[in-house]
Amino acid sequence: MPSDALVLGFDTSAAHCAAALLRGDTVLASRLEEMTRGQAERLMPLLDEVLAEGGAAWADLDAIGVGIGPGNFTGIRIAVSAARGLALGLDIPAVGVNGFDARHHPGTLAAVPAPRDHVYALPPGGEPRLMPLVEAQAVAAAHDLELLAEATPPDIAEAIARNAADRYQTEAVAPAPLYLRAADAAPARDAPPTLIDG
Repeated sequence: MPSDALVLGFDTSAAHCAAALLRGDTVLASRLEEMTRGQAERLMPLLDEVLAEGGAAWADLDAIGVGIGPGNFTGIRIAVSAARGLALGLDIPAVGVNGFDARHHPGTLAAVPAPRDHVYALPPGGEPRLMPLVEAQAVAAAHDLELLAEATPPDIAEAIARNAADRYQTEAVAPAPLYLRAADAAPARDAPPTLIDG
């Protein structure tokens, strides 16, 4: 990547709103705010604050990195929608970074906590999936890894920005949510209204 590339990374896939601004390998600004709701209202002001703290403007950005999950359905949609809209408006690439890459550390099996004693995990050589915590612990042990299941790592936005900085010049696919389970909400049972031509 260019040594002076300016990349903004952000994530709202769990109970947080996080953002970081990188120029090359240098973190210019980073924020992590824990919150269970309100990410939609907080994200854009937070991004403005991070840019201001880093002495940059929107037009200075070379790329955007965004956390695509797995995690909270609504939170993922908030961040991915923002990233796609910003990329379109600024005419710069946006790179989706999954939660496993954003949480990866050598010697660990990165996992994302899920409800009811489950985690989202990416077994070595396998596909990412939802599994019971005890199964993830067994998978980690079988590969001589430490299970690392963090909902909100302190450096998540920085890790997303670094991943995006490494990939933005070759990434051709727009960010899309990574969902590994069905939504908790049930579809409406009522029939849709009849449209009347008139």
